[in-house]
Amino acid sequence: MRTHQDWIGQAAEVSFRTRPFVGGAFVDTAEGSFENRNPATGALLGEVADAGAAGVEAAVRSARATFAAGTWSRAGAAFRRERMLRFADLLATHAAELAVLDSLDMGKRVVDAHELDLPFSVDLFRYYAEAIDKINDEVAPTPPGATALIRRVPLGVVGAVVPWNYPVDMLAWKVAPAMAAGNSVVLKPAEQSPSSALRIAELAVEAGIPEGVLNVVPGLGETTGRALGLHPDVDVLAFTGSTEVGAYFLQYAGQSNLKQVWLECGGKSPHVVFADAEDLAATAKATAFGIWFNQGAVCSAHSRVLVQREVHEQFVDFVAAEAASYAPGDPLDPASGMGAVVSPEQTDRIMQYVDGAKASGARLVTGGERITRDGSDCFVQPTVFDGVAPTDALAREEVFGPVLAITPFGTEDEAVALANDTAYGLAASVATGSLSRAHRLAERIHAGTVTINGVDAFSAWTPFGGFKGSGFGRDLSLHALDKYVGLKTVWINH
Repeated sequence: MRTHQDWIGQAAEVSFRTRPFVGGAFVDTAEGSFENRNPATGALLGEVADAGAAGVEAAVRSARATFAAGTWSRAGAAFRRERMLRFADLLATHAAELAVLDSLDMGKRVVDAHELDLPFSVDLFRYYAEAIDKINDEVAPTPPGATALIRRVPLGVVGAVVPWNYPVDMLAWKVAPAMAAGNSVVLKPAEQSPSSALRIAELAVEAGIPEGVLNVVPGLGETTGRALGLHPDVDVLAFTGSTEVGAYFLQYAGQSNLKQVWLECGGKSPHVVFADAEDLAATAKATAFGIWFNQGAVCSAHSRVLVQREVHEQFVDFVAAEAASYAPGDPLDPASGMGAVVSPEQTDRIMQYVDGAKASGARLVTGGERITRDGSDCFVQPTVFDGVAPTDALAREEVFGPVLAITPFGTEDEAVALANDTAYGLAASVATGSLSRAHRLAERIHAGTVTINGVDAFSAWTPFGGFKGSGFGRDLSLHALDKYVGLKTVWINH
């Protein structure tokens, strides 16, 4: 188990890539630059190239040329499988380096990046590598004298835009199935967390994946992201991020080439706690994890808890008692309960919601303060508000921070109405000792994933995505491959 000093030493050894990675090499094509700072200290990590339209053009041209050449798109299943497995092995070998890059870039606890994010990402590349030769085409019924084949073919150039909260994980969620299907990828990491993606692109070439299959264009959303969304030679765009930005990519598709767009956007996930929950203290512990893990920067964070009145006061006490375990500190220190919020701007936004909740009359149970340490004020205490009205901003809008809203309810019907009273539909959880109630709630709550007696369950084998303002399309599982292939009918008369 690495100590705080071990991670400090590891952090001193990493180097930061700052230029676009196109066609297997770092290039100078860009239209400006931006600062990359460590939110936990404010220290400048580097000046990163803003690829812009010029960088995107170069990357898409490289991706298209590689796709057309067929060195990956038409390579045999064994070839692609072997190289993706080798790629996964390299990610595992460099896990500590990649974890530190993510921690320094966006403030998450390095132990979470190393022990959770990286292993899951490695497994995901292995999962899709092993799936390559197990997805079969079809033969359709035809009249005598004809054969009809239904083939699954790669779409071409995939644009992938990922957020800052899980830089390596979100890369894997998009890139692994897109590559497994035979596509070439142009990835835009979030401007707050470009470093691990640029390093991973190098490892892809080292693994023997042909140059041009994975290109990375760092940059700002309004420049590089917009250019990728508007590019007429991008066949499909996969995005994880806010609902507001997701809507821009739909507009970009309409303004350009009607490219397919797959969106995994925001959430305001409810955790519904009934009085018959078998272990209220354990449920409160799960609640704390569901809102305070990763500083609350989780799209499916269970940021509002609906608690049946019979156990409401007891449950609030249980949750408040968990706050001490999530006290923010140095992200490189395994003893810290949380890391830093990604930026001063995001911290300001979180505190606006805290101030708004105080003004609305909700009761502040614990937390609610911004903390300054090591020269940075990008730290927020784990926070609980009770008695939050369903109409309050804290109950309706995605905070993307460690702030929990608790609202009591009476009946099951009231709980369902409150759970569904949201613009989002990404995830939900239900705590109950009744199997029949569990099935009823799973049916009645409109969300992409409903977890019973747990919080925010997911795996490589189950699809992840939502309804309504949370977007459409699914990541993870074999269903994710559907986003990156097209169905081609081959009709043969004989």
